[in-house]
Amino acid sequence: MSLGYAGDVSPTEAWQKLATDPRAVLVDVRTNAEWSYVGLPDLAQLGKPVHKLAWQIFPEMQVNTGFVDGIKAAGIGPDQPILLLCRSGVRSASAAKLLTQSGFTACYNVRDGFEGPGDAERHRGRVAGWKFEGLPWAQG
Repeated sequence: MSLGYAGDVSPTEAWQKLATDPRAVLVDVRTNAEWSYVGLPDLAQLGKPVHKLAWQIFPEMQVNTGFVDGIKAAGIGPDQPILLLCRSGVRSASAAKLLTQSGFTACYNVRDGFEGPGDAERHRGRVAGWKFEGLPWAQG
């Protein structure tokens, strides 16, 4: 756990964990604007919700001081596998670290996030990430 959390997983590995572990949950830590305009993972075929809890508050982008309390309020237990997703894997890694420091024991960062890094033309979703890997998603 040298990262400060349980580890990084690819979007496909996250999907597999969600599909095979009934206790695993997905927490999307992006902003309301991203959920509305970029889209959301769609876990309907798994019969699971996507927990939406912003790591940073738009537009100032200050860290959400109620993040840990929000996780608890969502009914997510400290020993449940939590897969954290953002745009590219940076905010979700920070969220995984904080949750781990707060006593949650199985926090995973979804590497490359929902859209992944930009390509040579600075467009996201073409190199890596949830969308690129062809996983289910829906426009918000």
